[in-house]
Amino acid sequence: MLLHTMSRNWWSIVLRGVCAILFGLFAWFWPGVTLSVLVLLWAGYAAADGILAIAGAFSGASATPWWALLLIGIVSLLAAAFAILFPGLTAIGLLYLIGFWAIVTGALEIVTAIQLRREIEGEFWLALAGLASILFGVLLIMRPGVGALAVIWMIGTYAIAFGVLLVGHGLHVRSLSPQHA
Repeated sequence: MLLHTMSRNWWSIVLRGVCAILFGLFAWFWPGVTLSVLVLLWAGYAAADGILAIAGAFSGASATPWWALLLIGIVSLLAAAFAILFPGLTAIGLLYLIGFWAIVTGALEIVTAIQLRREIEGEFWLALAGLASILFGVLLIMRPGVGALAVIWMIGTYAIAFGVLLVGHGLHVRSLSPQHA
């Protein structure tokens, strides 16, 4: 039953991944962007991710426990709101904000992947996405003084990699649907 519900709503996982990829591409191909615009761009991505995660929590459309999706959504929306309310953040403050957000989100994605092991094979996509988030967050917190351009490209690379892994997970879930098997 859970697998059927999850495979019907595979698109929400893919949509989260596409949002991350689009954010990453903006960061890569618009490197001269000011910090204020980057803050707002990231806030938009985090808000979209939060809204989609909360929608998934209330729709029962995912194998992820509702409380984990709700927590991911709340953390994402709070991070987005903070970035919008305080656009004058310093580069280091933004890095810490994104770093902690990535660690919390990544840990919750790994918890979900572990719980999915009982239901499906191939949950490693979600676990890899979670691991990528944690590693990225730790790197940002440990090395906040790197150059602004490198930070923008690093953030873009992370977002693209995370998005690709989420799209892979969503497509894997889609392939498990009786209609696509």
